[in-house]
Amino acid sequence: MNHPATAGQAASVPPTANLRIRSLEPLVPPARLAALLPLDEAATRTVVEGRQAVERVLAGEDSRLMAVVGPCSIHDLDAARDYASRLLKLAARVNDRLLVVMRVYFEKPRTTVGWKGLINDPHLDDSFDVATGLRLGRGLLIEIARMGLPTATEFLEPITPQYIADTIVLGAIGARTTESPTHRQMASGLSMPVGFKNSTDGSLQAAVDAMQSSRAAHCFLGIDNDGGTCVVSTTGNPWGVLMLRGGRSGSNYSPEILHEARAKLEAAGLPACVIVDCSHANSGKDHRRQSIVWRDVLSQRVAGDRSIVGLMLESNIHPGSQPVNSDRSRLQYGVSVTDGCIGWEETEELLLEAHARLA
Repeated sequence: MNHPATAGQAASVPPTANLRIRSLEPLVPPARLAALLPLDEAATRTVVEGRQAVERVLAGEDSRLMAVVGPCSIHDLDAARDYASRLLKLAARVNDRLLVVMRVYFEKPRTTVGWKGLINDPHLDDSFDVATGLRLGRGLLIEIARMGLPTATEFLEPITPQYIADTIVLGAIGARTTESPTHRQMASGLSMPVGFKNSTDGSLQAAVDAMQSSRAAHCFLGIDNDGGTCVVSTTGNPWGVLMLRGGRSGSNYSPEILHEARAKLEAAGLPACVIVDCSHANSGKDHRRQSIVWRDVLSQRVAGDRSIVGLMLESNIHPGSQPVNSDRSRLQYGVSVTDGCIGWEETEELLLEAHARLA
């Protein structure tokens, strides 16, 4: 029996856990969501064949240039479907020289604060209805795969891949998370090729290190398909690629920096191939300058630099950007609510120009 004084002291001891947690809400397990929204045969074929095509490009077995094109972020499913249908038709026109993959980004890392993307906040009102976000995101990815269009996305939350990774052809680890051991471990177990962006200061080494790390086997904490906490053991992912997006030091798509990138990759025993992101710091965060980057890097590829295996454009139906607004009636259709994008007409022009110049 406890001494009364001891018991009294114990009763007054304050809690030490969850002091800043407002709520804990259970989510549907990944297996349950996959059962509700399964990949059908057509969608599965798009994913499998798309991954194989990307791998062949990275291995140098497919001479096509990869074009990863699409909105900075998805906030309007109808506009995303509209964009996908347009891109599908354009992809068919350029398929012999360009491997077109649609950007379908749902998670937005923020430098400070801001809208975190469709999965985290699908209603754009800080209600953080993640369950609905996961359902909408997976559903859209399956629709696009059924069309026959492969998709790319950035993985930010380490649990998200269990819900949508089976639909993705090309994954990405962003500039803010390339140095994260958690994301390197996660990438080692992903089933698709993964691009690693250089860090926000422009350094290439963090991404090169991440590629090396993700090729190795890892064991880490995660969740299984039933949503239970588990130890995840991976085999390593051999399909990593360096993504150049510029940084605080400026752009990084010049021939000199591409030469440096190849040298670092070769010194690390990695394939000397890169994808250049025409947005972000490479365009000075000005969507109107993406075409300058696109044409410059395309010229380097045409001149014989085969280490350039892909280009990325932030593109939407209409150019520019607009503030996030939970009143959707006040949002312009097909205009980004995050980074500024080029419009559809310019997108079509740039892809057709690339197709002609790659002849």
